[in-house]
Parts: sequence; structure tokens; C-alpha cells
Amino acid sequence: MATNSSNPGPTEVKLVTIGPEQAGQRIDNYLLTRLKGAPRSLIYRILRKGEVRVNKGRIKAPYRLKAGDEVRIPPVRLGEKTVTTPAERVLRQVESAILYEDKRILILNKPSGLAVHGGSGVSYGVIEALRALRPDAPFLELVHRLDRDTSGCLVIAKKRSALRTLHELLRENRMNKYYIALVMGPWQGGAWRVEAPLKKNVLASGERIVRVDETGKAAASLFRPLAVNATASLVEVKLETGRTHQIRVHAAHQGHPIAGDEKYGDPKFNKQLREVGLKRLFLHAHRLVFAFDDDGPHIDVTAPLDTHLQTLLAKLNLEFHE
Repeated sequence: MATNSSNPGPTEVKLVTIGPEQAGQRIDNYLLTRLKGAPRSLIYRILRKGEVRVNKGRIKAPYRLKAGDEVRIPPVRLGEKTVTTPAERVLRQVESAILYEDKRILILNKPSGLAVHGGSGVSYGVIEALRALRPDAPFLELVHRLDRDTSGCLVIAKKRSALRTLHELLRENRMNKYYIALVMGPWQGGAWRVEAPLKKNVLASGERIVRVDETGKAAASLFRPLAVNATASLVEVKLETGRTHQIRVHAAHQGHPIAGDEKYGDPKFNKQLREVGLKRLFLHAHRLVFAFDDDGPHIDVTAPLDTHLQTLLAKLNLEFHE
């Protein structure tokens, strides 16, 4: 990991012409992306004082940029900061994980242990690594997120229009997302559709946790057993909603917590699987199926399980065919 500390002075005034890929974005969000490291309070202050101009006129934070707009970005002192560059190993790991790419999107098989973005004590994630790999790319943004310990299909938009469309597909449940999970105990009764509302909570320690709660948001997951024995079961999970920690909480709620889950799992089961080699959460975003429009071709991408998880399944005598 390369770092360099600097104490930059104020930047010079910049005049930027907005292209089609930035069109539709709020000016405050655009400035947060453009002025890396600037706090929101600073962004709103320079907007309020009229230091930011669009087509030579004052604008407010909700203003949505249009193609051809000329934006004046004032000199901004961001103070002393440390710039962190993803390690070469991480860059190679992310580059080799790309499963699918076209002019609108990129789908990669996110490794377990790598965050999707920097923040909360993490210097960088997948999106920062991709931007470092492709410094000339005009637009790279996460379409959705995966927990740091979850591996598998992660979609990156290469155009703002694609990001808007994909967010619409997610809202309307028109992006089919399938996960593979190893859960505790023998699964019985075939496929289950779990409907249990979820509510985010913050513990006294500051830890974020999600619980089944009647006052929470509606959530639905379809579980289907793939391989079962007395110790554990391999299941496919189709998400019908996309709540935080949804699969992990729903699985635990049904009495089948996910292997390696330190937050919602079973300590005894986790210890048992560590002894046979499990070193991570066994949750993998296995497959994505969607189409950008009703008449367009389907994009159907599968992320293979890594060697570590395949080896563990073999030790447990659980067969899984990609």
C-alpha cells in the first residue's frame, strides 16, 4: 500500500463543462466526487455563499446538472491529508476478478475480505481500485453493495444512464440475484420463502445490527436446498428484496445460521467449521440475471466459488455443480 502525505494549498478556480455522463446528478453530489476529501459542510457552505456557479449563475444543492452546463469550482483548501493508493496485489486481484464487461457495465467476482468502497476505517475498496486501474474512465460507480466478507457478483456502472436504469431495476425487483450459502444443520422441507421484516439497530457499543422486527421493513428471501447432510446444508438464496444483512438474518431466524458468520452465527458451529478449514463467511453472490429493457438481451453472469470454498465442501462431502 503506497501512501504519501501532503499539505495542499487552495486549488485554482476550475471551469468544467458537464458531459452526458454527469447529466442528471445533483450539484452537491457532483462536488463531493470532484473534491475528494471535502466534508459535506464545506460543499454546502460554498454553494450557499455562491462560490460555485453554473452557467455563471448561483444555484442550490438540489440543482441537477445538464449536459453542456459550465460549472465554476472555487479554490478549496482541503488541509493536510494522506492519499492512499491500493496495493499492487489488490489491483491485480480486482483486475483478474472481472467476469463481464460491455460499454455500460462491468461485473466482477468480488473477493471476500475486500470492501466495496473505502470508509469506516477502510482505506480503499473495489471502486477505488477500479478507478486506480482506469484513471481515464469518465464514470465508474457502484450499482449495489456486498458486505465486506461476502464474495461474488458486484455490478459497476460505466455510465450514469446505466446507473439510473439499474437502480430502477433493483427498486422494481427486476434484477434476479442468487446467492450460495452454507448453513448449520440438515435443511428439511424443501424450498422455503422467508418473509420476516428487518429493522436496523445500533448497540450501545456503536455496532450496527439488524433484527427481525414487526416494525421493520418488509423483506423476502427464497431458500432452496442444494446439498444436505447431518452437519450442514448448502442452499441457494434468491433475494426478493435487498435489505442490509438480509440473508444472514433470515437464515439465522430459520434456525440455520450461515457458516463463519461472527455477527449472527452459531459460535459452536463456526468453531467446528474453522477446524476443517473455513476462514471466512460462507456467503457468495453466485449469479445475476437481468435485462436493461424488455426487448433487450438478458445478461446472465455466474461467479464461480473460490478454491477455498470448493475444498471445504469436498471435506464436508457436499456436492455442488456450478
